[in-house]
Amino acid sequence: MRRPLVLANWKMNGSLASNKQLLEALLGQLECQTEVGVCPPSVYLSQVHNIIQGSSVALGSQDISKADAGAYTGEVSASMLNEFDCRFAIIGHSERRQHHAETDADVAAKFLAAQSQGIKPVVCIGESLEQRESGVALEVISTQLNTVINVVGLSAFVDAVIAYEPVWAIGTGKTATPEQAQDVHRHIRSLLGEVGDKVQVLYGGSVKSSNATELFSQPDIDGALVGGASLDASEFTAICVAADC
Repeated sequence: MRRPLVLANWKMNGSLASNKQLLEALLGQLECQTEVGVCPPSVYLSQVHNIIQGSSVALGSQDISKADAGAYTGEVSASMLNEFDCRFAIIGHSERRQHHAETDADVAAKFLAAQSQGIKPVVCIGESLEQRESGVALEVISTQLNTVINVVGLSAFVDAVIAYEPVWAIGTGKTATPEQAQDVHRHIRSLLGEVGDKVQVLYGGSVKSSNATELFSQPDIDGALVGGASLDASEFTAICVAADC
């Protein structure tokens, strides 16, 4: 049985003071069997690592370089992240695709870089509103995921996570209905073939405590990649608890 997983993506938010306050509140409230991870901006990895060390909360990165080292100003390599005991690395987030022209091929390269250091890649895939309304959402999902599968192979996904994040639901307050999300999650699992039942597939896109239980009740939704709601300890804790039910 797949263990539920909830990851916090803080995006470009936080400060030394607010991070400490948020994490101390979260650690004080969190009592569930859900696997939980926090992905802060890279400049705060050391601080967050020190605060959560010894707890059940894992550390994750919001991105990872596809290169091991060299003249790549501003990037952070897998070996660097490994020194902070990063367990997860988000790759292919729609905001990276949109603002940094990240391609499916880049996602595949970053997947390999993460796993080379024992870091679990969290592969983000999702369609735009135009693509959903045009009826090609599943085709878009298939293309994004199959590009990675063709490079890394199906077996590599046993040590990976997939996050379905419909672009039209990220930060908009709109959320896919549980049925819409389940349809895509089922399709994702079918693309993974024989390893599909072993892979944690998360939903992301305006997840909050008020819709988490209904989303997590779907058979192929194993948890969430949470954006804005992860900046509120009580709200994020409620989402983690909902995943445990």
